Formats: sequence, structure tokens, C-alpha cells
Amino acid sequence: MSGAHEQIRKRRPPKTFLISTDIKVRDQLEGTISLQRGFICQEQDLDKKGDSPWVKVLDNDFMGKIERRVLIDVPTDLTGLLEAVRDPEARLKLLSKKQNTQLASLPSDSPLWVQIGQQDELAEAELKYIGPLTRGSSAVYFGVQLKGSAVGRGKSNGTYKGQRLFTCPEACALFVPASHIRPRQWSSSSEGHQRPREREHRSSNGHHSSNGPQNHVRGPRVCFPLDDKVCAGEVVFCGPLPGRASSGMYVGAILDTPDGSWDGTYKGEKLCHIPSVLYGALVSVNKVSLGKKSSRTVLKVALPPVTKSVPVSPPASAPKIALMPPIKPALKSPPLPLPKPAQKPGLPPPPPLPPPKPQGLTAGQQQHTNGTHGPASPLRAPGNGDDAAENGEAGSGSNLEVGSMVEVNDPPLFGVIRWIGWINGISEPVAGIELEQELSAGTDGSYLGERHFRCPANKGLFVKLRNCRRDSRFPAPEMPVNQVERCNSIAFAEWGSERVEEHTPPVEGDEARELYQGWKKGIQGHLNSCYLDATLFSLFSCCSSADCVLFWPTDPKTDQSSSQAQDLLRCDIVNPLRRYGYVCASKTMALRRLLEAANSDMGFTNQEKDPEEFLNKLFQLLRVEPLLKIRSMSQQPQECHLYQLFPPALTPSPSSPEALSPVNSPIPLSSASSMRVASVQTLLESSFLHSGLKFVEAPSCLLLLMPRFGKDFKMFDAILPTLSLDITDLLDDTLRQCTICQAVAEWECLQCYDDVDITPGHLKQYCKTCNVQVHSHRKRASHSPVKIAVPGEQWTGPLHCTRQRMSLFAVTCIETSHYVSFVKNGPLDTDWLFFDSMADREGGENGFNIPQVKACPEVGRYLSLSEEELSRVDPSSLREAARRLLCDSYMCLYHSPELSLYK
Repeated sequence: MSGAHEQIRKRRPPKTFLISTDIKVRDQLEGTISLQRGFICQEQDLDKKGDSPWVKVLDNDFMGKIERRVLIDVPTDLTGLLEAVRDPEARLKLLSKKQNTQLASLPSDSPLWVQIGQQDELAEAELKYIGPLTRGSSAVYFGVQLKGSAVGRGKSNGTYKGQRLFTCPEACALFVPASHIRPRQWSSSSEGHQRPREREHRSSNGHHSSNGPQNHVRGPRVCFPLDDKVCAGEVVFCGPLPGRASSGMYVGAILDTPDGSWDGTYKGEKLCHIPSVLYGALVSVNKVSLGKKSSRTVLKVALPPVTKSVPVSPPASAPKIALMPPIKPALKSPPLPLPKPAQKPGLPPPPPLPPPKPQGLTAGQQQHTNGTHGPASPLRAPGNGDDAAENGEAGSGSNLEVGSMVEVNDPPLFGVIRWIGWINGISEPVAGIELEQELSAGTDGSYLGERHFRCPANKGLFVKLRNCRRDSRFPAPEMPVNQVERCNSIAFAEWGSERVEEHTPPVEGDEARELYQGWKKGIQGHLNSCYLDATLFSLFSCCSSADCVLFWPTDPKTDQSSSQAQDLLRCDIVNPLRRYGYVCASKTMALRRLLEAANSDMGFTNQEKDPEEFLNKLFQLLRVEPLLKIRSMSQQPQECHLYQLFPPALTPSPSSPEALSPVNSPIPLSSASSMRVASVQTLLESSFLHSGLKFVEAPSCLLLLMPRFGKDFKMFDAILPTLSLDITDLLDDTLRQCTICQAVAEWECLQCYDDVDITPGHLKQYCKTCNVQVHSHRKRASHSPVKIAVPGEQWTGPLHCTRQRMSLFAVTCIETSHYVSFVKNGPLDTDWLFFDSMADREGGENGFNIPQVKACPEVGRYLSLSEEELSRVDPSSLREAARRLLCDSYMCLYHSPELSLYK
């Protein structure tokens, strides 16, 4: 019995922990080792009990005892999820949220938000795969297919290292840890259309070496000497060679030119994929320096293991600039065994880890150590521009980072920075350098018994960062391009657009479609400009109702900035757009510069804004008269350019199955109400009625902001842009009809608005007689009707008057922080255009966005539906254009052509 019990106990998987706080532990061989909060530990001896279990730290392979009080138990079902997360703080955050335990059980095709890009922007995606990426790995990753505006920003078509895990279009797949996703619901019924997830995890059939996956990296640009010339390329492999761990680190790269001779293998073992032997090169990391900047500019390396320990007290022959630790007895310890791989087999290369907090460095900065994670080491050095200038070295210190090739002393000693941080007793940043050649004063990456990085014996040197210079043997890497200035450079010459002085009215119908439709049409986006591009295209491409701002009187002598902005908007943006159908990003950047200068806001040229802020600042700069004048009760009129709609109480819409039969409808309908829908007509009336507002005068152009609360929460699943907006009863000091008998109305009742017996959801106003009759009913005895002013003389009999209506001419939408627009280009229901200023891209970081305009006649069918009919539309039947128009609307633009002419 005891034998059976022992066998069961051995089968129990080892416990997993997270370290709850930054700690330092003492190792007999390596001295003091820093362990960061969030590091993963795994129980090693199941038989031993006590307050300090024997654990292995998976982040740096340290093995030893850690006090139980600083360890947090990780549930078995979360171990794989946390193992895939490379940011220690993100692991703790993931563990603290109970709902994250449900992520691994999400069904296939679940809608998600996924973090992408350098700024961790949220992109729309669908879940396609959950499980390990390679054979033998226990880390759980999420395979997602990017959707919407994120299409094309992925890394593959569903394959990982040659193994297909799911299928999707090229450049639409990403494999991310649990920390990078969260569930997304855009409609209340979307869950009903999700398919059950396949529980079976497909694993790799290919063979992977135990340390292969961790050495595969992608992205950093490097340069190095090769056959008497300097070659540049992109890193695809970084690590020790199989069977030659003691010989140091090697870098495999795909070259920009056919000067290579490497096929990606070493002694028959494939290290990475090289498209052609002529474009492959394998060189020692000591010969490599960073080349052209990319989104990931630091070459992450793990140097060869230490083979022996060395004294920390350097001889007297050390260079003058080296830091000299106090003389102390040499550490006598046996040679270190070759350490095991720093990461578990099958894991992809981890993103950089933030440094431990006690070091006083920015939490967001990366730490790179040579096979172990020591004290803080930021990616870049703190600014030392003044010191660099004093030392006469251009770029000395200020642009150096971990991985930089540097030289120190004179004659120079060459090496690579492996660590940057602070050391007790030193008042400025210190760099830990691995030298190319041994130095009697060198160490193995330790200083005063504390390890900061690993390198071979007598090759480690610690110096003040300001005493480091870039390696003069190699050309300096290119500095990041100023994307604001680049807009005015020759780089945009082929994308330029002409200036048009003559006033150019908009065209419509087939003529507008022929002018705008296609690629490189509309307004070219650049550097987070979509808020401006979509707004200007909506306002001016096919409508002239806002043209008053182009001709508003200005005085160039007294108000130069306003005159300059108006001339730029009219002659460089609007007129060329209407004549040629295209405007270059350099033109809109000039307008953004003027807005930035006028508002002392440094964000207009490079940061994300919203159309509301842009229009308010633009109209203020142009000094135009406000578009709207609105009165609240008896107060003085208030002036504004836009109006924010507020939602009414969410009451269920009346359901009458006979209203539109699913059989006879051209649009798929569900059998019951499935979407929360509101029309712009209802939202406007409700907002004005409950706030006691009236238009002082009928506007010629009405810009309405849809009700939203943050980027993630929308009040309605869909908002129906009303094609013809009736504002007759929202006008102040005008004749209005009685809701019942069409005589002149003298009373208005707020409480009657939702009365189900009298056209619910509409404004209620009554003549004197009807007001008495309606409120004599016991259900309405508590109502408080309000007397309204009747202009002119006393009226008798029915009132026959023309209703004051405004026409929808554009809708601006937002999805995942990206703005697009739908524009009505003619009188037909099918006359609709869709515009995206960043629909595609040519080139990489220094490339160009390609704008696109395309016809989308299908949206006209949905705009002709009523609220009730739209609420019963099957959400899964909505095509992409219709879904974006109805579900992601941000601003609806209306105009009155007759009043626009008067303006």
C-alpha cells in the first residue's frame, strides 16, 4: 500500500509559484543574484517540506531555496498561460484577475481584442488556436486572425516555424500570450454565432532541438564586415552553434545584397530559414553592430556560459577608466559546470524583461543580461549629451544601449555593452562591457561579488558610461527619421498633390464615383492623421454646405495665422480633392503644424486626436461663426460647432412580427429582437426634450456626435443614421402642429414622450383643446405640460406648413482607434462611398500609407429600414461596410442645401 501511495505522490506535478517581490539570493558559485518579482519558480523536491522550498527559477535557471512567504501559488490551469508571458509584471496582473482563468476555455472564433505594435494598440481579432507552439512545450499561446483595420499586420498565415496550427490569409495571423488578449463583444447576440472550440491541441510534427526555438529572433537590423565590405541585413538567428557552446554567440542574417554563402544550417542542423544561399550569412556576434533602426533596435543575445570563476580584485595594470573595486580576498570556488539552457525547450524568444524596481530605473526599460537576469539594465543609456560634448565625442554615451559596439581608453579597447545600470558608490550610470580580447584587469561580468552579466573570464570591464564611445571601425547606425519633417522631404515627391487656386465645387453621382474611386484616392494618411483625413473627406468631398469656412472674411494683416490656414485648407486640400480626387499627406501635415502652433499643443502633428477636438480647434483658428445656436429654457443662446447626443432610457422597442416578414425581406432577419438600436432622429429629439433645448435658428450644417462611453463601450449595438432628419419641432419661436389635430400647438409635454397610447418615442405638443382632453385622463393627470410661445397673430384651424428637414451627407466611424468615413455622393439610395486614408501601406517604417475610396451601394438597403426592422436583422449577416457604418458610427453630418446657399 505504501508503494502505491509513493507512486501516486510521484505522479503529482510540481507546484509552480510566482515571486511576489524583488529579492536577492546568495549562490555559492555565482555570488549575489537578483530575482525579480513576477519570475516563475517550479518546485524541485516534492519530498522536502518547510518554509523555504527548493525551486528552480525558469527565467534564469537559478536553483536554490526561496522563502515560502515571497512565493505565490499558481493554479495548475494557469501555469501554461503564465509561462508564455514574458513580462513578469504582466504575469502578476494576469494571476490577480480571476476571469483570466476562462481564457483557455474560449471557443473557436471568439471575438477578441489583441495588443499589436509598439504602442500596444488594440486590434480586432478572432481566436483560432489555443495551445503550445512547439513539441514538448507547455507554454500556452493564442493563435488569432486579425480583422478589420488590422488585416495585413500579422506575421504569418497560421503557421509557426513551418508547422500549420490554423489557416488564414497571409500576414493576418499572430501568436500571442494571454496578457495580450481580452474578449470582445460587439453585440448581445454574437455568442450565439460562435462555434465550439476544438479541444484537441495540434502540436508540431517536426523535430526541434532543445535550445532551438529560444535562439530564433526576427527584426533587428545589423551590419558587419564580410569579405572586405560592410554588409547589412535582418537578424533571423542568434545563439550558440550546436556542439560549440564554448565558442561564443553567432548571428545569422538575411542580407540586403547577394553577398552571402550560408543556407541557414550548421553541421546538418537547421538553425533558421534562409530564402537563398546568396543572401545568408553567419558571423560571430563580436563582429556585429546595429544597423538601420527598426521597431526593435536592440539585438538580444545570450553569451556563452562561464567556464571558471575569477578574482574580482583586478591587477594594477587595469586601464585608468575602469572601475576599481576595493581589494578583497579572491573568491576560491571550483569551476562552474555548463549551465542548462536559460529557457524551457520550445519557447519562442522572450520579449525583454523590465528591470527590478529597487535599482531606481524606469520600469518600462528592458534588461539584457548574458544568460541571466541581473540588476537593472535599460535598453538605452540616460541622456549624456553635455558630457559627450565636453569629451568631444559625437554621440558618446547619449545614444548607447545594451548591444552597442563601443571602444574605451586610448589606444582603444573594443567590446560590446552587455549591461547598463547603477552601482553603489558611483553617482552616474555604469556600463558593463564584454571585451574582444582578454584583459588582466577583466572579470567574468561580476563586480564586488555581484553578477551583472556573463562573459568569458578576464573579458568583463566596468566603466562609466560617459567614457564609452561608438566603435570607430564601423559606420554609425542611422538615426530615427523625423516623420513630421519627412512629410516635406523629397521622399514624398512621388506622392505629391497640386495646389488649385480656383474655387472647385463638389461633383456628385457617377461623376463623383469616377473621380474618387480607387487606390491613391482621397486624402493620404500619415502619422496618426486618420481623425483629420476622415473628417475633411466627410465635410468637403461631395458636399458644399461647410464651404462657408473656406471663404469666411479674414484680414491677412491682423490675423495672419487664420488667413494662412484658410488659404491652405481651400487651395491645398479642398480644391485639389474635388478636382483630382487626391491630396498628399504633406498638405494635411502643414495644416496640422498650424493647428499645433496656434494651440500650443505638441500633439497635433504626431498624436491621435478625435474629430471633435480637431473641428473645434480648426474653426477657432479660422475664426468662423459657430454653426449652431441653441437655447436652454429661457436662457441666452449658446453657440457651438458640434452637438453631443445623449441616449434616452433603453426601453424595449415594440415588437410586431407582421411589420416586416423575414420571408419577404431582402435582408436576413432574426425571429426576435437581437440588437439594441436607436435612430439619430430619436436620439436628437430625446436629447433636446430631456435637456429643455431648442435651436434658435435652423442650422445649415449639423454635426452630431453619437453617444459613446470610452472606446470599448457603446450604448447601442447599432445606430441608424436617419436619412432625412426632421428638426421642425426642435426649433424655437416657430409655428408647430398639434400632434393630434394638426392645429397650431400651444403646449408641450415631456411626460407624454414615452406614452404608448400616443405615438411613443416622439415629441408631443398640443393645441389648447387637445391638451385639456389628453391630460384629463387619469393616467396623465400627474403630467406637467409647458406653455410654448406662438409667434405672430392668433391662428385658427389646421396648420399647413413645410417640415424643416436636414439630409444626411456623411458618417464618420471609429474602430480600434482608426477613423474612416462614409460619404453620400448622390441622390440615389445606392450612392455611397467608403474612404480609408490608411487602407494599405507601401514599405516599412519609412514607407507610405495608401488611401482608398470604394463604392459601397449595399449600405443604402440598411439605411432605409426602421429602428424595429434593423433591431431584428441577423448581426452575422451584416457585410463589413454595413457593420462599420451601423455599429461604429462616431459622427453623423447633416445639411440643409437651401440654407447653405443662404450662408
